[in-house]
Amino acid sequence: MSQRLNILLLPHPLRESLFHPWGEDVMAAIGDRHRLRVYDPSQDLARQFEGVDVVIDQSGSAGTREMADLAAGRCRLWQVLGTGVDAFDLDYWRSKNIPVANTPGPFSGVALAECAMMFILMLTRKYPVTQTHMQQEDFYEPVGLELVGVKLGIIGFGASGCELARRARPFGLKILAADVREITRDEVQHFGLEFAGKAEDIDRIVAESDILSVHLPLNSETRHIIDERRLGLMKSSAFLINVARGALVDEQALSRALVEGSIAGAGLDVFGKEPPDPEDPIFKLPTVVTTPHIAGVTDGTSRKRARVAADNADRVAAGLEPLYRVDL
Repeated sequence: MSQRLNILLLPHPLRESLFHPWGEDVMAAIGDRHRLRVYDPSQDLARQFEGVDVVIDQSGSAGTREMADLAAGRCRLWQVLGTGVDAFDLDYWRSKNIPVANTPGPFSGVALAECAMMFILMLTRKYPVTQTHMQQEDFYEPVGLELVGVKLGIIGFGASGCELARRARPFGLKILAADVREITRDEVQHFGLEFAGKAEDIDRIVAESDILSVHLPLNSETRHIIDERRLGLMKSSAFLINVARGALVDEQALSRALVEGSIAGAGLDVFGKEPPDPEDPIFKLPTVVTTPHIAGVTDGTSRKRARVAADNADRVAAGLEPLYRVDL
């Protein structure tokens, strides 16, 4: 028989406004099956962690080592409500033998792909320039770029990379993809890939693509995977898109490439330092489109991630292994 668990929800530590919809969707998904409380930083920390079976960490950055110390020995799951754990002190949680799970790529892949597709359209139709023309009442310019036959390189063919390919194909884009795993023949056929490669083929894709979109997790191997050398391989007419993690790209090298015009432009949702310096010259360029780390921020992503957290709580209550553990 399943137990009724004590669940503590940790809201985003810096942004109370983000409780809607993320925290609210978690509460709705769990319902009255378990006893759920929302952490209150104004109240005693130790008392709030007494008897806690599951912690749901809304941002993946709300947990502290002191919290892990208090949770050790009792907490049966620390559920991160997000995909990346690069900002999470995973080794410390491992040392406390606290199981940690995330909500992996498939639950935000659609949202990320939609944002990447938006960047593709905005960049090829020169959206920032169109707004200047509108303000100046100067119509019928600029001339945009049609997507039929344009080569889209996707570095990282996981959930969001696949979803981008699914959306790009009807526009007539030629899709080249690379991943650390082998992309199967069925995937090549299903997504209509012109080329499917592995890590050793990244240089080729970078050099051939008219639009390059990065869809990788951030780790020691992928940090600055798009560096000065690879930016130098890109066509001067090519665009770079990043909706994954800012540090996948050497931002200083990217800034130089954009300012000097050695690549045509960029669509950026993520940055190495967030928020970035608003005085960075790239934000004033008409060839750059930016959004404030909202690629995965949709009602669909929120509901899907909440469902994962609720399902994992139910699994723990039933004595089953939680899904999507990242501490193993």
